[in-house]
Amino acid sequence: MSKLLFRMRNVPEDEAQEVRELLEVHEIDYFETSAGNWGISLPAIWLKNVEQFEQARELLDGYQRDRSERLRREYQLSKERGELKTTWQSFKENPLQFIAYSLTIALVFYLSTLFFLSF
Repeated sequence: MSKLLFRMRNVPEDEAQEVRELLEVHEIDYFETSAGNWGISLPAIWLKNVEQFEQARELLDGYQRDRSERLRREYQLSKERGELKTTWQSFKENPLQFIAYSLTIALVFYLSTLFFLSF
C-alpha cells in the first residue's frame, strides 16, 4: 500500500526536483500524482513502500529545514546588498502601471466596504 509523503500543490519546481533527487539518491521508491486536467486532484509524491516512510520523512524534514535556512540567508544577503525591489523602485520603473494598480485596489476596497459604510 502506498503512503502520502509530500503534497506538491504550490511547490516551486526547483524544490520538487530536489525532493525527487533526494529520494532517488537514497533509493526510496516513489511515484507522483498530478493535479490532473482540471487541477482538482492532489499533486503529490507517494511512497510505494510504507516501511520506508520514517526514513523518507526524516530526510524530507532535514531537507526542508536546510532549504528554509538557505533561502533566509539568500534573502538577507539580497536585502543587505540592496537588491530587493522596494515599493518606491516599482513606482519609478513604471509609474502609470503602479498608479493603475493602486486605483484598482482602492476601488475594490471601496466597493467591498460600501455596503457597511452606508449604514
